[in-house]
Order: sequence, then C-alpha cells, then structure tokens
Amino acid sequence: MRTVILIGIIWGIFGMNVSAEQGGETMKITSPAFKHNEMIPRKYTCQGDDINPPLNLEGIPANTKSLVLIVDDPDAPMGTWVHWVVFDIPVVGSIIEDSIPGKQGYNDFGRNNYGGPCPPSGTHRYFFKLYALDTILNLKEGIKKQDLEKVMVGHILDEDEIIGLYKKVK
Repeated sequence: MRTVILIGIIWGIFGMNVSAEQGGETMKITSPAFKHNEMIPRKYTCQGDDINPPLNLEGIPANTKSLVLIVDDPDAPMGTWVHWVVFDIPVVGSIIEDSIPGKQGYNDFGRNNYGGPCPPSGTHRYFFKLYALDTILNLKEGIKKQDLEKVMVGHILDEDEIIGLYKKVK
C-alpha cells in the first residue's frame, strides 16, 4: 500500500495522470465541430471567421481549481506555432465558439487571442490540449506558452487533447 501511495505522490509531483490508474474517470476533450484527426471546418480558420471552435470537456477531476487550453501546430515550418493560450479557465463542461473562457496568453501571431489554423502549405495538425490544474495560476495575461508550461509543473491533475487537421482551400 505504501508503494502505491508513493507512486501516486511521485506521479502527482511530475504532473502525471493517476485518476485512470485508480479507476477514476479520465478527462476528455471533444468538439461538436470536428472529430479527432479530422478536418477543422473553415469557419474556425484564417480563411473563415477565425473564431475558436466549440469544445466539450468531460471527466474533469473533482479537485480541479482551473483549466488550461493550449492550441498549437507542430507542423509549422519554423517549429511549433502557438495559436491560442488560455489559462485560469473556470471548471466548465464546455467552451462555446467565439468565446474567451479565461485569461489569454501570447500566441505566435503576436496577439493575446485565438488565431485559427492558417498553414502556409499542406495539411497541418492542430493540437487542442486541455489541462486540469489543482490551482488557479493568477498570472497576468500575455504569458507565453513555454512560461505557462513551467508554472503548471506539479499542478497538472489530468490532461487530454484532440487533434484537428486543416489545409488551406484555394
């Protein structure tokens, strides 16, 4: 029993998910606008209305104090391109389209808001990463993704992601 507790503590320190190991529900992020590894509708891209898609959030751990959402594109030619950083999101079951669900961080478009998929060529993958935290971060808006990720270490209770695809339409 002590070994299980110790492993749980170690996993908790490093932000690993232990809820599934303990038979709990695992957090899940989905979208009514697109399925995992399928195309994101044009409406949510630079060729459309450039607004965030709706997202459904399920199985959030009971002791969650806030949520974080990071949207990025690892297929960008210059390295991973950050599209949206949102933190201190209250514990909710959904994020509605064209909304600001929490405080916003700095993206690679040079703004503190959502920047939709806009690949220069080919089909890119867009990772919508959801994190449940055991704290409210109380940081100022405009934080960069890498700085936010450092602050999150040791506070992640669970995480999940959905990947959407997009290729510019000519």
